Amino acid sequence: MTQLGQFLEGATRILFFTGKGGVGKTSMSCATSIALAGTGKQVLLVSTDPASNLDEVLGVELSSSPTPVPGAGGLWALNINPEAAAHAYRERVVGPYRGVLPDAAITSMEEQLSGACTVEIAAFDEFTRLLGDPQTTSEFEHIIFDTAPTGHTLRLLKLPSAWTGFIANNTTGTSCLGPLAGLQTQQALYESSLRTLSEPATTTLVLVSRPEPSALLETDRTRRELSELGLTNQYLILNALFIATDRTDPAALALEARGQEALAQMPDGLAGLPRLEVPLLPFAAVGIANLARIFSPDAEPPVSLAPEHTDPGALPGPLSALIDDLEKMGRGVVMTMGKGGVGKTTIAAAIAVELAHRGHQVHLSTTDPAAHVSATVNGGIANLRVSRIDPAEETQRYSQEVMARSAQQLDEQGKALLDEDLRSPCTEEIAVFRAFAETVAGGEQGFVVLDTAPTGHTLLLLDAAEAYHRDVLRSLSDIPDSVRNLLPRLRDPKFTKVLLVTLPEATPVHEAAKLQEDLIRAGIQPFAWVVNQSFSKNGFKDPVLVGRGLRELPFIGEVHTQLASRLALVSWKPEPPVGAERLRQLAQPDLEGKL
Repeated sequence: MTQLGQFLEGATRILFFTGKGGVGKTSMSCATSIALAGTGKQVLLVSTDPASNLDEVLGVELSSSPTPVPGAGGLWALNINPEAAAHAYRERVVGPYRGVLPDAAITSMEEQLSGACTVEIAAFDEFTRLLGDPQTTSEFEHIIFDTAPTGHTLRLLKLPSAWTGFIANNTTGTSCLGPLAGLQTQQALYESSLRTLSEPATTTLVLVSRPEPSALLETDRTRRELSELGLTNQYLILNALFIATDRTDPAALALEARGQEALAQMPDGLAGLPRLEVPLLPFAAVGIANLARIFSPDAEPPVSLAPEHTDPGALPGPLSALIDDLEKMGRGVVMTMGKGGVGKTTIAAAIAVELAHRGHQVHLSTTDPAAHVSATVNGGIANLRVSRIDPAEETQRYSQEVMARSAQQLDEQGKALLDEDLRSPCTEEIAVFRAFAETVAGGEQGFVVLDTAPTGHTLLLLDAAEAYHRDVLRSLSDIPDSVRNLLPRLRDPKFTKVLLVTLPEATPVHEAAKLQEDLIRAGIQPFAWVVNQSFSKNGFKDPVLVGRGLRELPFIGEVHTQLASRLALVSWKPEPPVGAERLRQLAQPDLEGKL
């Protein structure tokens, strides 16, 4: 294990934090930034996460320009806002043609630029401006990127190769991002960015994980894929490693044992990386004083950011009570949504298994690129079908159908043009969206439980509806009924029940609150909230876990009294929630302990 001093002293100019959602990338990148700034360095901290919470963690309102962070001299921070970047990108591409081309052509261009991948490329434009143009960040000695969850990050990093190839092979002068001339002017900057990421003396990829099997497997997958891209200078931070201080607390010993077992089974490639181990914190990683204490154990005691005790009101019910309400639907769609790492997969699996146990036909599926739903269910269960929407498979299927349907009406030049269009990165968004719509349609015959992707990806998926309608009309003569009826189904509270899953902590709760606002604006009213992995009801004796449980109370109270019309509380269990029996146990009321 590498010591902290060695990690900081050996820090390259660019540190790129990545990992599975919810493992602590933001807190680790913030703590690293504060520690480096504390040595007298000028540091820029950047979030490329569509669901960034840097503002809340640092306690400062950020924008797309560097903002000094109060209380951390030498540290500046900014958010790359994908939606704002997309708006600016669209105007930069379309603006020069206003008044030059006919209105119909302008409208067509704007429609082409309305898809989700436009948001991706626009955010990447901002990313490359910081990474590939030295003059933009010349005054900073370190640039630290707090990235989005793994799937988004990998797509972001793969874009330079994808778009360079698309530019090189496209001969029509247009793309789903508008005129190719706009992309070609950026090509040198894209290539410069990828070279910068691939230089070990300049860039370090910091892989953040928790000592949990699924997180370690996902981190190792990321390690391999980044290595294949040429990003080989990698470092591992193991966050929230728990060692029980009260050896008489059986639950604490169980938590410690789970972590040690996960580490013992760590993939060899990941275990071979230099690493830093960070203990499970007895305080919230929010605010400059607390963030500084993560890497400085001799610093001032952490700051309490919540009242000592907040009455959460009447006790929230168990998950089984919520499932009772869902069962009354008889059929329909149940969607678990929320920030990455809060346990959406587990909650979705627990609901699906319990409904199947009660005799209902259930289809459990996921749109999450990093899904582990099959491993969670772990085996065949009567009345339950498990599937995953695989982006590569859906893209291939969609492209083949479009080509087959259109082939008879097109000459060779037309086929070549359509083939080029189908090879654009936007095709994946359309294909996955269509598969999502087909899965939702299955709710007409039985229960469909959808474990969705992390918040940012989910919103892009939902927001793609109108763009998809326009896009599909250009390539197909008709829109599938499943797509035509998707938004009405999602907005029908008798057909679709959205469950917001969160942890009893500030960032996940407030992120879920933002998601709820976005859903309501989209005409989708969440049915209930689920507070997952709570330490507040288990009767712990270990001081770290007792403190953790007490810190949860204000946030449980906030959800219960201010945010949720229905709330279920799921306690942390000593045994991993894998397999039908343990998943069903999650739904049952706690037999001991109370808030």
